[in-house]
Amino acid sequence: MFTIANIRPFGHNVGNTAISFAIKNMMYDSFGRLITVIDYPATSRHETTAKAGLSKQTIHEINRFADGVIIGGGNLYENNEIDVDPEALKHLIPPMMLFSNSRGRIYGRNNTLQERSDVIPDSKLSNLVNKATISASRDSATHNYIKDNLGLDDVLGYCPTINLCDYEYLLPKLPENEEVGALISIRTPGLMNLPISKQSSIQGDIELSINALRESGHKRVRILCNDSRDLDFAVQFKGAMKADPLFTNDVYQYLSLIKNASMLVSYRLHATLPAVSFTTPVVNITYDERAESICQDLGILSESIKMVGNGSNTRDLIRNKIISGGYKSSTDKKRQAIWKDISATQKSLFDNFRNQIEDYVKSCKA
Repeated sequence: MFTIANIRPFGHNVGNTAISFAIKNMMYDSFGRLITVIDYPATSRHETTAKAGLSKQTIHEINRFADGVIIGGGNLYENNEIDVDPEALKHLIPPMMLFSNSRGRIYGRNNTLQERSDVIPDSKLSNLVNKATISASRDSATHNYIKDNLGLDDVLGYCPTINLCDYEYLLPKLPENEEVGALISIRTPGLMNLPISKQSSIQGDIELSINALRESGHKRVRILCNDSRDLDFAVQFKGAMKADPLFTNDVYQYLSLIKNASMLVSYRLHATLPAVSFTTPVVNITYDERAESICQDLGILSESIKMVGNGSNTRDLIRNKIISGGYKSSTDKKRQAIWKDISATQKSLFDNFRNQIEDYVKSCKA
């Protein structure tokens, strides 16, 4: 039985748990059996525990009982939400894989991309990549930054949630009388890194989406929250718009809802990607570099709506996509071939990591 330490974002967002769900099952597939996975929060910023990230405490524990370490996946580089003790990191012994982490820019007031003020420092990112036995970034924007700006080795690892359809048999059945209907996966505008003019238009965009969904025959429309902080914004659609807010932090229930939805209108990357994997019709809306980059890598950016720089009226684009039935991955044979190649790449990365772990365990017994 092998033991893996997974240092990943916890926080409020159930999307992070969806990534973890995919990673764990991919690891089980690679090893051909269950393994022990110990989760550590990437930062103590949102937790009461002192054991978080790559601190001296966690590295001490990992060296004592773990056979490997996975950092990710998530936006750990983008918002610097991973604690790292650079001196302790030098003494980490088991192999470490950086997998599916992203670093992306945001749109500033002039609708041009700019660096986040809380981005991970280059020195810290370099320490992580140099220590890793495998560095596999989630998207091309992150991969190119590490390779071209830092001059370090990195490969594209993509996002594991594109493989969620392989694990849908693990999801629970919803209650007998549950009618999921159409879902609008939101993010509170104040938490979206967008110019204020774009933030202030989102409520109207969602109201239009609700009306367009009903016009298209979706009798039930609900507002899906990935994060409990979205509920305050979501509840305002409950009145005249009659679109009830919906939130769960149970990843199995969350994924079942997306799988069984009649359509998903999504401002959330980790609602969109499960929908693509489950073949749920989706209208995907992007608003920063990280989402645009992974959607480009997966071949679906042209099927998405960019809130910034689309050169057209966003509301007209959203309405037209809804009325036309959204993007249906089930009929997109060309992109299915791309995703098959991506899955093979990810399988190869996990098999390589498994080999490193097995070699490490053998060396410990020698």
